Amino acid sequence: MQLTEQTKEFKGLTIHTIKTDRYKTNTLMLMIKAPLERETVAMRALLPHVLQNGTAKSPSRKDVRGRLDELYGAMLASDVQKKGEQHIITIRLDVANEKFLTDQTPLFEEGLKLLSEVLLDPVVEGEAFKSSIIESEKRSLIQRIQSVYDDKMRYANVRITEEMCKDEPFGLTAYGTVEQVEAITPESLFSYYNQLLKNDRIDFYVVGDMEESEAIGKIENYFTFSNRTPVDQVPASSESPKVKQENIVTDEQDVKQGKLHIGFRTYTTFADDDYVAMQVCNGLFGGFSHSKLFINVREKESLAYYAASRYESHKGILMVMSGIEFAKYDRAVTIIKEQLDAMRDGDFTDAELDQTKAMLKNQVLETSDVARGYVELSYHQIVSGHKRSLEDLLNEIDQVTKEDVIQASKKVELDTIYFLKGEESK
Repeated sequence: MQLTEQTKEFKGLTIHTIKTDRYKTNTLMLMIKAPLERETVAMRALLPHVLQNGTAKSPSRKDVRGRLDELYGAMLASDVQKKGEQHIITIRLDVANEKFLTDQTPLFEEGLKLLSEVLLDPVVEGEAFKSSIIESEKRSLIQRIQSVYDDKMRYANVRITEEMCKDEPFGLTAYGTVEQVEAITPESLFSYYNQLLKNDRIDFYVVGDMEESEAIGKIENYFTFSNRTPVDQVPASSESPKVKQENIVTDEQDVKQGKLHIGFRTYTTFADDDYVAMQVCNGLFGGFSHSKLFINVREKESLAYYAASRYESHKGILMVMSGIEFAKYDRAVTIIKEQLDAMRDGDFTDAELDQTKAMLKNQVLETSDVARGYVELSYHQIVSGHKRSLEDLLNEIDQVTKEDVIQASKKVELDTIYFLKGEESK
């Protein structure tokens, strides 16, 4: 079950090799990390999509696709996400393992070569990215930002985070604003890209059935950086402020269903000893279908179309999300608060605790069933600066006691209530 991970530092690049025959493909993942900042957030959201559009050797999207097809339909994907107050760019290439093919094309090496070109040798015009690529990717990113407005659950999540973390970097979205995207030029993005190559922490994960020393040799061959001085050792997040009073925010829009989102501070993150207890606490509170929110708010009281909670472990924020009828606002808030009180009073059975632990372990194992998920689980350690392997995590879940969960729940404080309701009839 347990996979072993080797790491090696090479000229400012951290290489992680995870040798396993569990997956039929080799997965190459670049994780590029910098603090979440207002000035750079939109550029970081745009950059990976621009890089994927073409390299100096394969200058168009069509050329890049052609090369992926030649690699037996390899897949290239990129993304950007928040982990606490860190902004992570991911560029991933999944390529078939040549061991399983009769034709011994060196797929791993060819994939590596393409990925290094995407990162280090993009298609440029002088000291700028190609303007046609920039314009088209800016349009896509703006559409993505605007689409949040149409998805009211995501919209409510963005709004409560903005309100709750007004003066903290976590209040920013991972994509930036439309205005920030519009202000990006081919020159400004290229200049930022060069800065990123110099300063960001870059971790390179290779997962699959390969000879590790051989893989590392090839990576060192293709990923040669000049004068890299990574700026790292920043904490995953700034410390959460103490809650002085409950903050209540209401928005009105033409919606049929109210979105009631409630944000809590847990003062517990991945780097803390009671992190796993907080995960179990969240599972019992609103993380699973047997949780208090699901059973009491949705089933028993029929107050909500859905009710669940999510725990952001690098910032230490627990978010309750529910969809309710407008008139049921007061009752829903009361019942949600009562569920947290019940957690603090230890009002849950050993059977419920065991079921939550089993489901949490299952969730972790399911995530690690795909190479990408395994890397995500491992990368928590880089973001938090705290070692906790997959095996450690599973063992810690087993050891959580009822008392641990009660203690974790007592740290949780309600910070912000956000309600998106229908417009008052004029």
